[in-house]
Amino acid sequence: MSDHKQEFWDRLGDVQAGMLGTDQDDMLVPMSPNLRDGGKDGQIWFITAKGTDIVNHLEAGARPSRLIVADAKSGLYAHIKGDMAISNDRAVLEEIWSPVAAAWFEDGEDDPDIRLVRFTPRVAEASGSTTSAVKFFYETAKANLTGAKPNEGWHATLTF
Repeated sequence: MSDHKQEFWDRLGDVQAGMLGTDQDDMLVPMSPNLRDGGKDGQIWFITAKGTDIVNHLEAGARPSRLIVADAKSGLYAHIKGDMAISNDRAVLEEIWSPVAAAWFEDGEDDPDIRLVRFTPRVAEASGSTTSAVKFFYETAKANLTGAKPNEGWHATLTF
């Protein structure tokens, strides 16, 4: 795994929200990505509810989809293309269940309206930027003094 790909997974684990949608629908909705074991399974997981637009689009089967992330806290900026499907994997649901998810479902993990969604990334245009204000100002000052471009991080096309 390339260093950028590993850094992508590491940073994605700190992202609190992204914009998710199927390619057949121009609407993207805010969703909280979840990873298992730091993304080692190569999947991004979402907990949502029966009747949402995403679930309605996926009821007929997997769909080409995208996830957009612009998260200053993690320093990850990415447009991720992949395939999304509904999953009935109870073990995954139990593993990624959180107090945030519990706030949305009256009956907790056993709520009949819960839908687990699996997003399998295929390709991403991703950038990782510094999350340190000190580093940012240092790089900016250095660039102004030397005329060189500041080193703000990395950009890569990642294939999964």
